Amino acid sequence: MTVGKEQARAAEAGDSGLSEDAVREYLKTHDDFLQRNPDLLDYLHISHASGSAISLVEKQASILRERNVEMRHRLSALTGHARDNDRLFEQTRELVLKLLEADSVAGLYESFMSAMSTTFKVDHACLILFSEEAAASGCRSERQEDVNREIGGLLRGNKAVSGALRREELRFLFPDGGEVGSAALVPIRGDEVQGLVAVGSRDANRYHSGVGTLFLSHIADVIARLLPRLRRDGQ
Repeated sequence: MTVGKEQARAAEAGDSGLSEDAVREYLKTHDDFLQRNPDLLDYLHISHASGSAISLVEKQASILRERNVEMRHRLSALTGHARDNDRLFEQTRELVLKLLEADSVAGLYESFMSAMSTTFKVDHACLILFSEEAAASGCRSERQEDVNREIGGLLRGNKAVSGALRREELRFLFPDGGEVGSAALVPIRGDEVQGLVAVGSRDANRYHSGVGTLFLSHIADVIARLLPRLRRDGQ
């Protein structure tokens, strides 16, 4: 009867008094063993799937090459993220300067909406200001109680949110948005919540729950500080 490979290994281990685990642990704790005994490399071979054999040194070189490729891919991804952040920083800086130059709430609104379309090139955007009075010309304003009724869940906690929203929420934020897939929303906070800014995409995965909202939050903070002065000047 033919003895299986595993039985043969067990028999050999029994004869020598060593097990594969024991050899493995020894080599792990004596990682310079093959350096001190280089002649053993002539006896160690690892088979390819094709059936050919390579030395342990060649196998190690292959592993290093694979790791090198993986590290290059990671570095490329990090470099890409850095470029995206640099671009967003410059776009945000440009928008902030335009917001600071606005001499009215309507002018601020126009600067924001124009930048979202032409500079940031988002699919959809909105700037909603809370007001009990009629909307100023060229500016979208809503009563806060109406906003809370429509999208109150998104404003709970007064913090930025992003992800795939309900159809009713997306329709309220972007009435002309059509098939909006996902959105990011940031409240405009001063002494109290004064409104909100939001951007939307037809891609349902564009604004997922893990996407950063740092730049949009920065823009919302700038608007929050400009609104009181512009409203006073407009009275």
